[in-house]
Order: sequence, then structure tokens, then C-alpha cells
Amino acid sequence: MKLIPGIAISASALTAQKLWMDIIANNIANMNTTRTEGGGPYRRQMPVFRERLKEALEGGYRGNGVRVERIIEDDAPPRMVYNPDHPDADENGFVAMPNINIVNEMIDLIAASRAYEANVTVLNTSKSMALKALEIGR
Repeated sequence: MKLIPGIAISASALTAQKLWMDIIANNIANMNTTRTEGGGPYRRQMPVFRERLKEALEGGYRGNGVRVERIIEDDAPPRMVYNPDHPDADENGFVAMPNINIVNEMIDLIAASRAYEANVTVLNTSKSMALKALEIGR
């Protein structure tokens, strides 16, 4: 049994949100990458979050944090941009660009950042409550 489950739950959320922000940064950094090792343009990546459940002694379930289950690639088609001078242009002069929309990435970044901040607040509150409980127990 964990002494302070709120801290462990918040810590798992902080880890997941940081990974989400790293994925967003990677998407933004590769928004002009037209050729990857796989041969096509970079594809937007997204995390899939999964709640970690822990079976309680009473037979019920309780939350035990969150984790990134896997990272998936967006299956949206690439943006076709007319640029006949580009080395990756097809015979019609179109270049397959990554399926990344900077506005959507910034919205996701703001959401991840706010979730991260909220979990820092929960972590600090849990820590303060634990310290107060220790003071009361003296």
C-alpha cells in the first residue's frame, strides 16, 4: 500500500503529459520533413493514454494513475503542395508534405501544458496534506 497515492497518481500523469509535449515538439520539428526512412513524408504522431487500474481488496477498482499505452501515427493523407523545384516533387510538381497542422499542434501543446500544471498543483497539494498529517500525528 502506498502511503500517499495522490503523489504517485500525479507523478504518472506528469510523466505522460511530458511525453505528450515531447511528441508535439517532434511533430512541429518535422512538419517540413518530406522524406523519412520509410520513404514518405513524416506522419503526425499521437499518444494513446490508458488509465492504470489496480484491483482493490474489496473486489472493486480504483484509479492508479495514467500511462501512455502506445504512440500511433495519424492516418490522415499528406498535404499536397505545388512546388515543382522541390527534390521530392512528383511528375506534376506536387510534394507530399506531412499531415501536421501547426494550429492543432499548438492547441494540443496548450492542453498538455495546462494538464501538466494542474498535476503539479495536485502533487504539491498531496505533499502538503501528507506533511500536515505527519504534524498532526506527532
